[in-house]
Amino acid sequence: MSQTPFFCPSLNRYTRRSACSVRIGDVTIGGSAPVEVQSMTAVNTLDTEAAVAEIGRIRAAGGRIVRLTAPGRREAENLKNIAALSAEQFPDVALVADIHFVAEVAAVAAQYVDKVRVNPGNYNDPEGTTFRALINQCRQRGVAIRVGVNHGSLSSRMVDRYGDTVEGMVASAMEFLNICRDEQFDQVVVSMKSSNTRVMVHAYRSLVAAMAAEGMNYPIHLGVTEAGNDIEGRIKSAVGIGALMSDGIGDTIRVSLTEPPENEIPVALRIVEYFDGRTDHAPIPDVTRPELYSPYEYKRRPTTAVGRIGGDNVPVIYGELSADERAQLGSDVAVVEAATTNAPAELRARILNFMAEGDVRPVVVRRRYDESDVEELALHAALDFGGLFIDGLADGLWIDAPNIAAEVVDDIALRILQAARARMSRTEYIACPGCGRTLYDLRGTLARIKAATAHLTGVKIGVMGCIVNGPGEMADADYGYVGSGPGRITLYRGREVVRRNIPDTEAIEALLELINSDRAK
Repeated sequence: MSQTPFFCPSLNRYTRRSACSVRIGDVTIGGSAPVEVQSMTAVNTLDTEAAVAEIGRIRAAGGRIVRLTAPGRREAENLKNIAALSAEQFPDVALVADIHFVAEVAAVAAQYVDKVRVNPGNYNDPEGTTFRALINQCRQRGVAIRVGVNHGSLSSRMVDRYGDTVEGMVASAMEFLNICRDEQFDQVVVSMKSSNTRVMVHAYRSLVAAMAAEGMNYPIHLGVTEAGNDIEGRIKSAVGIGALMSDGIGDTIRVSLTEPPENEIPVALRIVEYFDGRTDHAPIPDVTRPELYSPYEYKRRPTTAVGRIGGDNVPVIYGELSADERAQLGSDVAVVEAATTNAPAELRARILNFMAEGDVRPVVVRRRYDESDVEELALHAALDFGGLFIDGLADGLWIDAPNIAAEVVDDIALRILQAARARMSRTEYIACPGCGRTLYDLRGTLARIKAATAHLTGVKIGVMGCIVNGPGEMADADYGYVGSGPGRITLYRGREVVRRNIPDTEAIEALLELINSDRAK
């Protein structure tokens, strides 16, 4: 890579990425606007009153951008009724239509909403004729477009050429962004989502670098798909989103939780607030050898192991270290502590200086927190440390939080490492938030599956509402539980369908039988 990474202006100073302004109804993102938070309705889009009621709950929580699923023409047509009623009750809310398999449905939805989200994976027209027509229609009404690339649903053209890779995600996005530029249409937002935080972070960084090389500055929509629920979902979202926002990337965010959509907004607002007012910090040392850093792929920093710290060992947490191991900290094992509010950049800069100096001691990263609220501590620590482990720079995590019970702090630390794909210490759940396409009790089912499988350390289980993004987004899961129709479930082993259309009353038991059968072999 070049001497200066193009995904951010500086590795050791916080600078908000400059983006053009995009209007979504009465909401502006990009430019000098603050980072906006958003959510998505979970009810059937054909149910006008229920959809508007959910829009109201999202707005009451603080979200001004609300997305609704439009899987078909009927749902897209009903956006007219939803938009009219929503405008009466919540005039400052911008509505977004989420388009799935049928690209032509976007033309219907664009008549009624403020933004249309399209997935390039659903367009197999290399000339972009259908997408160009949508651009011209959106231009006439002042409708914005989100080019929303999903790791698990690239077009067959892209998969054939690049495989299921970050490179393919970037090529997919750039193909559509180049069409937008050809059409002189700049009301465009772009996203690069994945349930794998490593893939997500590397894809966004690569996209920003690719756009910068082409002179593009479209706003960025951030999100980790299928993050799950409870503390685990909050930590996973914060790890992925924080790794990017700490470098000034991100103009609007959505925290995807398998919970009521209004629950997503307070979490997103806390994340945004954590970066508000962040400025340059002079105490951060200069990075003398940025070519040692690989921001677009995972590369573990080479170190000499000290016992079970560093080398090829998985990262450790402070709470599991013995007295003898703790005695090594600060000498044989370097402890790097954040002294400024810009912890991610400061810690990264100090570690990169070790690399430039040829210092191969393992590094334990540390920060003190005075928080007494568990969720606040979890979010702040995930935002500070997640990116370091996504990049393979650190060998241990020391969360110094005297106001929180030690076992809770240890649990948070292990969850951060798992969310960053640095260390698997429990079952991994890849669970979507649900939307109007979900035709079974997703939230209750996830809770029951977690209760029955929590002992399966390192096993990845996808719990997905429907087949639209489900099979793709849970592509690296060991097992999948996917809605396939009203009250019907299809089970997967990896990407292979094992059983189709099982009644949801029998499907959890069938999933457990499948897992137990495989483990018995």
